[in-house]
Amino acid sequence: MTAPSFMDLALKAAETAQNSGEVPIGCVIVLDNKVIATAGNRTLTDRDPTAHAEILAIRQAAEVVGSERLVDCDLYVTLEPCTMCAAAISFARVRRLYYGAADPKGGAVDSGVRFFAAPTCHHVPEVYSAVGEGEAATLLRDFFKARR
Repeated sequence: MTAPSFMDLALKAAETAQNSGEVPIGCVIVLDNKVIATAGNRTLTDRDPTAHAEILAIRQAAEVVGSERLVDCDLYVTLEPCTMCAAAISFARVRRLYYGAADPKGGAVDSGVRFFAAPTCHHVPEVYSAVGEGEAATLLRDFFKARR
């Protein structure tokens, strides 16, 4: 699969989250060109503020590989990660991060605190932004528009 195909899977996970009443954010983690983890936001469902798609997918992937280090893994997420998720991506030593829509309010990669640029950041993944950006932005925009 190529980058857009993996992002398509992340978008499907976001749609599944939306169907459960969650903010539509989805994440897929890939190792050796195979999906090893898929998650959508579950903060409301789990009553857990840390149940972001990235955190849940990282937990699944770590279990699959049998290590807290995901050094050869690539993470695809539909929205620019927040500070918590950027830190988890760094701590897990994810190789590459692909994200869809930018998040000027809550993002922490190319927006806000720019976590990976901080001198205290121990590992910086390769970052590819705007992968599937149009679809991800539309999904989020429509979700919040329907809530207003």
